[in-house]
Amino acid sequence: QLQLVESGGGLVQPGGSLRLSCAVSGLSLDTYAIGWFRQAPGKEREGVSCISEMFGVSHFATSVKGRFSISTDGKNTVYLQMNNLKVEDTAIYYCAARIGNPLLVPKEYRIWGQGTQVTVSS
Repeated sequence: QLQLVESGGGLVQPGGSLRLSCAVSGLSLDTYAIGWFRQAPGKEREGVSCISEMFGVSHFATSVKGRFSISTDGKNTVYLQMNNLKVEDTAIYYCAARIGNPLLVPKEYRIWGQGTQVTVSS
């Protein structure tokens, strides 16, 4: 059974850090690209970052470049390290999987996790 489970969300002050985890089961990180997406209230879901072990590449949205990083443990977990968080980073964060190259386009992903809430507030 293909499954993605996010964890690590929470409440953090502006300038703080969080690390999100995406635990995958039923699929291989050697084959699937993993993307991180977020959706704030009243806004469309947007791509944040994505990675592919097979292609050896990762991508970041302009809004998070230099602040966020993405990595894997090579087995079954993908991490999103978020530093210097801003109020506008507040959203539900989702990870998703697709076969093929990594993309920051939500509609290209068919397998999704349930999401984890990230709130940046003083």
